[in-house]
Amino acid sequence: MAVPKRKTSKERKHTRAANWKLSTPNLVECPHCHEKKLAHQVCPNCGYYDGEEVVSKKVKEAK
Repeated sequence: MAVPKRKTSKERKHTRAANWKLSTPNLVECPHCHEKKLAHQVCPNCGYYDGEEVVSKKVKEAK
C-alpha cells in the first residue's frame, strides 16, 4: 500500500484544490431563430436542428 513519505503542505493541498472550477457553456447562435443555444443541441426556442424541425413547438392560443 502506498504511504506518503512527507506531509502534504496546506499550500500544496489548497493549490491543487483551487483548480476545480466550472467553465461557462459554449453558446452559439441558432441559424433559424437567432437565439443563443448550446452547440450540437436542438434549439429550445424553435425546435430546429441542422435546418430541420426536430421538435414541434405548441403554439398558445389567445383567448
